[in-house]
Amino acid sequence: MNDTEAQAGDAAASTIVVGYSAKPEGMAALRTAIVEARRRDARLIVVHTSPAEELATLTEELDAAALPYEIRQAPDELDPADEVISAAESSKADFIVIGLRRRSPVGKLLLGSNAQRVLLDASCPVLAVKAEPIGRDS
Repeated sequence: MNDTEAQAGDAAASTIVVGYSAKPEGMAALRTAIVEARRRDARLIVVHTSPAEELATLTEELDAAALPYEIRQAPDELDPADEVISAAESSKADFIVIGLRRRSPVGKLLLGSNAQRVLLDASCPVLAVKAEPIGRDS
């Protein structure tokens, strides 16, 4: 389904905002958001922070999920955290899903600035998920 089909749905439906980039943490966030949207019969608003060239792959994945969705391409000049928070506020989202990078022991002392800003500044709950480690079977 695309954004036109999503708008035709129930205005009172649940909404989940997901911050997406074509990186392992972005893909983990998208997978989790799709599972949660199915569980809650919610629509997705995907804030796409990767280059526009990667939009086709994202659209295919969302079409295959058969959920109502809208993709918002984040402008290059704006901060991705601002875009995610703004999308959540304007849509009155139930919650936000973001992906976190795995970090070294020293890096664990600091959380990524975008993730930290979303966690601290969002007015709704935030679900933070980790990407699967590369080369590791679950």
